[in-house]
Amino acid sequence: MQRGSDRLNVHRDDEMKHELKGLLRSGHPTRAEEWHDPEPAADDDPEVTGGPVGGIGSPASLERVRLELARSLSRSAFPARPGELVSALRRDNAPDPLVDAVAELPRGERFRNVQQLAEALSGGG
Repeated sequence: MQRGSDRLNVHRDDEMKHELKGLLRSGHPTRAEEWHDPEPAADDDPEVTGGPVGGIGSPASLERVRLELARSLSRSAFPARPGELVSALRRDNAPDPLVDAVAELPRGERFRNVQQLAEALSGGG
């Protein structure tokens, strides 16, 4: 098999696949050493107002809400009702304002994905 200009040999390639297998299957970090994992955002971190995601009240608020939700919810959390989503957000230590906003949604609603939930939270986009 021609490997062309690959920087890694076959053995290192297989080793890297093995290292990533757990992460790809589980959807979350699988390392035993916590210092390997990126640090999550804290509740008191300043909001980013520049770049593609704006601050509160900006035209990009739907994207901002969707980003915050995607940080804390996986695809396996859906479809779900607000109560189930609040539990999932609390388990993942999501910011309190986000948890409170989801808790205020009508209990009869059922959300199929993050996009639907973000639209409900941001007032329809």
